[in-house]
Formats: sequence, C-alpha cells, structure tokens
Amino acid sequence: MSDLYIRSLSIDWNKIAPDSYLRKIPALQGLTHLEFHRNITFLAGENGSGKSTLLEALATAYGFNAEGGTLNYRFSTYDELPELGDALRLVRGALPKPKAGYFFRAESFFNVATVTLREYNDDGSMPNYHAISHGESFMEFISRYHQKGIYLMDEPEAALSPQRHLSLLTHIVQMAETGSQFIIATHSPILLGTPNAEILEFGEHDIHSCEYEETDSYQITKLFLENREMLLHQLLDE
Repeated sequence: MSDLYIRSLSIDWNKIAPDSYLRKIPALQGLTHLEFHRNITFLAGENGSGKSTLLEALATAYGFNAEGGTLNYRFSTYDELPELGDALRLVRGALPKPKAGYFFRAESFFNVATVTLREYNDDGSMPNYHAISHGESFMEFISRYHQKGIYLMDEPEAALSPQRHLSLLTHIVQMAETGSQFIIATHSPILLGTPNAEILEFGEHDIHSCEYEETDSYQITKLFLENREMLLHQLLDE
C-alpha cells in the first residue's frame, strides 16, 4: 500500500451539541477514531446508519464544498453546514497536497453540474450535463478526472446501470493503482466487489471491517437472485 492522503480521523464529541442527532446514530455515537488502510475504502450499511453523514463531514473537514465538486468549488444552495465536520480532526499522509480530487454527491449533482457549466467551463470543453441522461452525466463528470488525488463519493451508483457500475469499478481500480485514494459510501453489490478494497460496515453498534460476502448488499442480492420466486411469494403474501 502506498501512503494515503487521509490516514485516519478522530471525533471531538465536546464540539457536538448534547441534543445533536449525531449522538443518536448507533454506528457513530461511540466512534472516536477511524483508520483507513487501503487506497479504496467502501462505507457500507443500511439507510440511516451514518455513512453519508460521516462522508460529508470528512469531505468538508478536508476542504471540499459541502454540496460537492472539486477543491476549488465554493457555492451553496442551503445554509446549514455539517456539524460533524467541525468536530473532525484528520491525520493526513506525507503525500504532497493533491492536484486533483472531488467530492461527488449523487443527491446534489444537479447543483454541481449547474455551477460547473456556469463558472468552470471557460474553454467550453465540458458537455451540457443537463442535456444528457443522469447516468451519462455522472459518468462523464467522474471520468474527466485522471490525475492522482483524493476522491470522495456518496452513492455514485444512484443513476447508473449495472454495466456502468462495472465501468466505474474499472475506473476506480485504475486510478487507485496510480496512488489515488477513494472513500465511497455505497449500496452497490457490484462496487463493493472491487478487489483489494476495504469495506467498513456501519452496523447497529459500531463501524467494523468486513468481507464482501458479509455485507447486506451482497447477501440480499444473492438471496433474491437465487430464490426470487420464493422470496417474492413470502413478501407479497405478508
């Protein structure tokens, strides 16, 4: 493993309000320190388990815009900033400051695309992200970046077909081999199967490393594909 741009994070809970919702998220409420060991880390777990919350805080603590974009992006369509971001302390690797990187959020990509075309497309080289499909715009934006850097992604699979999941997987692996670091929150059983990646499961009590076959995304998808008729019969009868 090469050095990482982000080696670990710590949370100072003294900076979190006593009545904050963050203290009610089981996977986060006992978290004080989290280490990253590989160039590709996936955050897995059920909806509401804290994956996106921690990733957004990590992004803002590193210097990214809360709604996404590269390190140069500075815009906001809402005023509320992530409370957790102010409580995080990052331990960075000995690498030089990255020349490339982005924070990709599926839910706010429309805003990022709008700002990109309006303020960061002086040479006209970027396509009109609003004139192509959601999935195509996702992939075009992501695939534009080939430089070694830090890439944080929140559910990048949201608008992608299974075939595009494989294309994204290939892109991530190729970039990681050059020294880029990826931290990705995802439910995709395809992306979670990326070789040599670490999977951190956000569970009912903590965050822990787990194997691909242990993730809910893998187990539920496998169960459905192998027992579709029986499973549908049980669900619909209930």
